[in-house]
Amino acid sequence: MLATPLLHRASVRRSAAAILAVVALAGASRHLSVGHAQTVVPLPNPILFVTQVPVPADFTTIGSLFGNHQGDVHSVARGGDLWIRYGDGTLKNLTQAAGYGVNGFQGPAGIAVREPSVHWTGTRALFSMVIGGASRQYELGSYHWQIYEITGLGPSDTPVITRVANQPEDYNNVSPIYGTDDRIIFTSDRARNGMPHLSPQRDEYEVAPVVTGLYSLDPSTGDLFLMQQSPSGSFSPQIDSFGRVVYVRWDHLQRDQLADGDATSNAGYGTFNYASEAATAARLNDRTEVFPEPRGSRTDLLAGTNLEGHTFNDFFPWMINEDGTEEETINHLGRHEFHGYFNRVFNDDPNLREFTSSTPRTNPNVIDNFLHIKEDPMTPGTYYGTDAPEFRTHAAGQVVRFNAPPGLNPDSTIVTYVTHRDTHSYTDTPSVNHSGLYRNPLPLVNGAVVATHTTSTQADINTGTRTAPGSRYAFRLKVLTPTGAVMSAGPALTTGISKSVSWWDPDVLVSYSGPLWELDPVEVRARTRPTHVPTPLPPSIQQVFAQQNVPVSQLQAFMRTYNLALIVSNNVTTRDRADRQQPFNLRVFGANTQSIGTGGRIYDVSHLQIFQADQLRGIGGIANPRPGRRVIAQPMWEAAGRNPQLTGAPAGSVVLGVDGSTAAFVPARRALSWQLTSPTGTPVVRERYWLTMQPGEVRVCTSCHGINTADQANRPAPTNQPEALRQLLAYWKTTSLAPPAPVNFRIERPTAGQ
Repeated sequence: MLATPLLHRASVRRSAAAILAVVALAGASRHLSVGHAQTVVPLPNPILFVTQVPVPADFTTIGSLFGNHQGDVHSVARGGDLWIRYGDGTLKNLTQAAGYGVNGFQGPAGIAVREPSVHWTGTRALFSMVIGGASRQYELGSYHWQIYEITGLGPSDTPVITRVANQPEDYNNVSPIYGTDDRIIFTSDRARNGMPHLSPQRDEYEVAPVVTGLYSLDPSTGDLFLMQQSPSGSFSPQIDSFGRVVYVRWDHLQRDQLADGDATSNAGYGTFNYASEAATAARLNDRTEVFPEPRGSRTDLLAGTNLEGHTFNDFFPWMINEDGTEEETINHLGRHEFHGYFNRVFNDDPNLREFTSSTPRTNPNVIDNFLHIKEDPMTPGTYYGTDAPEFRTHAAGQVVRFNAPPGLNPDSTIVTYVTHRDTHSYTDTPSVNHSGLYRNPLPLVNGAVVATHTTSTQADINTGTRTAPGSRYAFRLKVLTPTGAVMSAGPALTTGISKSVSWWDPDVLVSYSGPLWELDPVEVRARTRPTHVPTPLPPSIQQVFAQQNVPVSQLQAFMRTYNLALIVSNNVTTRDRADRQQPFNLRVFGANTQSIGTGGRIYDVSHLQIFQADQLRGIGGIANPRPGRRVIAQPMWEAAGRNPQLTGAPAGSVVLGVDGSTAAFVPARRALSWQLTSPTGTPVVRERYWLTMQPGEVRVCTSCHGINTADQANRPAPTNQPEALRQLLAYWKTTSLAPPAPVNFRIERPTAGQ
């Protein structure tokens, strides 16, 4: 057994005691409304959950890690319902009681449901539902998940279900939650700018349809805005007790592997580039990419370079304000805190080294992914989730948790293995410690933890046929109970819910009869609406605004008018001391500013080159491409006219200040990334994530890689007044109402050093 870190043993004991008390209080056997008699596990509050007809295929279907938002019957079989399980164990089928859903044949009235979320008062809830199926053979239909609200959750109430007004039609809207102001936050596959020809947005991995990011909707007025764009998808938003919107984001910022296959082996994916995002854009016989560096498999592109090749694939927890500002990984936690291995960038610098799990670190327990985020109501700032493989388990794996309340230094975050590490993936030969696979962990107010669990340890397959499918997985809601230093599945919350259904898909009649999956539990209880206190601009930034006699509000009004944001950094030569995978001996070209972590090669940097995520990559062939597009990075062009025009500089770039600072106007509500370059335009340090800013946002980061405790020279985070911001504000005051004429900002500095 793995030892539980000392920091969390008290909370494990508390949860264990609560669970044992729950089991001890269980009364005599009661006969539930479905299934057979069993000992009832009393709970302090009702549990909302959904049932789902099993879908054994696990690629972009209802239980998959990504692409699980599609509404067609192949992706999500009809026949599931929204249920409530009361504290005494009795069950009610809420959708059926409200007049939705059918048994037997799943035609136009068939439904599927997902992801309920309870209002702050505990009296109503949101969920997503897709309605409809083929009424006859070969009938094709277009079906979309839409958001609904349900009232009447009490045992004697008659539930009423209403479709939420003013949501995007003809798109899949999923994962809805209530904002603190009763706006609705959700994910959708609506295009970033609402242009239908860009839908579906296709992910950066398999070029499969994916949700585009988080949206915020006022149902009463129809006001809708994009909180953040995710080129590969965002999932499971929640508002934590501190008012932060926490969610899971898939980051896969690497070059297109399908295009690589087409280029090197004529793989037949039909990848190509559009000339622009316009609906009428020309289809080019070209698949050029410029950022980031090539993948390791492209030995032809890497030959003669010092590059190791770049792959990137993370499902990590993120946070954002309800107005869409301040997006970043939660508490700035990233690969150095969660992962066990990733490669260095260059192979000719002995200072750079691979990151491994043996590297000294505060957190000893590595994870591959973090899914299904839920905050512990007993310990604000502690988050439960699942570490699961990409495919073949329907996002089920190991239950884990970590601590990240606001202000906690990332170096102090600890990941706790709640279930045994052996449960993080599937196997045909399980150890004695492998207790099955878990998803949707839900910590309760009494200290117990409920999760969806299957006893199977194997990868799922279709155990039946195409017309009568079956799954190895019998997902059931269960209470976790102590098993030594970890926990495992204990008593079930239901006796099992079964159903017999059939549907056209579309040429064959498919039927299923048996137990349904139990997914997406949420506790029905009143909660205090949190108040998020925005972080003020750092003093060093405020001082520059004051010195330039530019009110921050005035600049923000300008940026909102032109859909711009401002990014600022104090000194990009500084990096967190743990990052030895990218160059860290950095010097501003022609200036005295440098940050040196050790002897050896020094890298001169002169520009910050900014990239925007343009949907330009098509798939399926130029003659008859599939709908939608994948993003590829392009040098920033939307806001280029608002920054000083440079000659002899990388496209989409701004020059660094002599103090290592940067400042740039950037397009809002579009994913962005960037890299530091040498005076010759050669990339030196690359950003590994996409980030989205809001109109009027002033986004400040002190360093190139945010500093946890100290930088590579063992110094604290920089607090200098950014010279680049001073110059940009002075420039803006002369050109604030019209695009400026080109100005020669060519750098005339000494030859770059080594």
